[in-house]
Amino acid sequence: MQPCDAKMSSSGTRYWRSGVGAPVVLIHGVGLDATMWQAQVDALADHYDVIAYDMLGHGESPLPKEDASLDDYADQLCALMDELEIAQATVIGFSMGGLVARAFALRHLERLRAMGVLSSVFNRNEQQRSGVQQRLSQTREQGPSANVEGALERWFSPAFRAAYPDRIAAIRDCVTQNHPDGYYRSYALFGTQDRFGANDLSSINVPVLVATGELDPGSTPHMAKELARNLPNAHVHILAGQRHMAPLEAADEVNRLLLGFLDKVHYPSTQEQEETLG
Repeated sequence: MQPCDAKMSSSGTRYWRSGVGAPVVLIHGVGLDATMWQAQVDALADHYDVIAYDMLGHGESPLPKEDASLDDYADQLCALMDELEIAQATVIGFSMGGLVARAFALRHLERLRAMGVLSSVFNRNEQQRSGVQQRLSQTREQGPSANVEGALERWFSPAFRAAYPDRIAAIRDCVTQNHPDGYYRSYALFGTQDRFGANDLSSINVPVLVATGELDPGSTPHMAKELARNLPNAHVHILAGQRHMAPLEAADEVNRLLLGFLDKVHYPSTQEQEETLG
């Protein structure tokens, strides 16, 4: 996923597209951009038409308006799908991307084949809410670099940080280079909208995979299980020993999980045969 391979939609959304097959859209987390999905694009593009794009306020995509809601982020995806002539897709969102996927499901359900929600938040408790509000205040005052070191400690295990300093540095640079307004407006939604659409989740009747790391302090296993209980066709998977950035730190495991889910959604008869033979 090199910058030279990226494309721009008519409305300014930067995206990458590769592979053939059923469409799968990947939505990154707050402060990041579509390049976080490199390992997943490499694995999924052998079987699927994979689209990874920069959310509003991130990468090379436009800034969100000052009073933007999650619906605006959902509409960005809908507009991109319209331009790419994708009638329906499986949408997989990571962290804030999981909130955007939920908003898209509630707003454009007819465009959704299935949904994956990775390392995302739901119904924070008071302590969690207080912590994220404190970080949001710091972000407003100091910009994207305000709490990046603490984020990296929450996101990655000490062993991974020690073994891959270049990859940690790349993530740090990605976060700190965000436009301050785009980052703050997005982080404000991430920090306050964990219960977005909670009363309407039962209407999302497509297959859903909800997964998070066993040791993720911000997107906890309890959140994943509670979210799944509110969805009529959801399956939960807890990634043993993982923190927040499992798509990077445990890429092979996440890729196997996603491919298994996608194959079950798109090729159920083949999946059932393999399970029977296995």
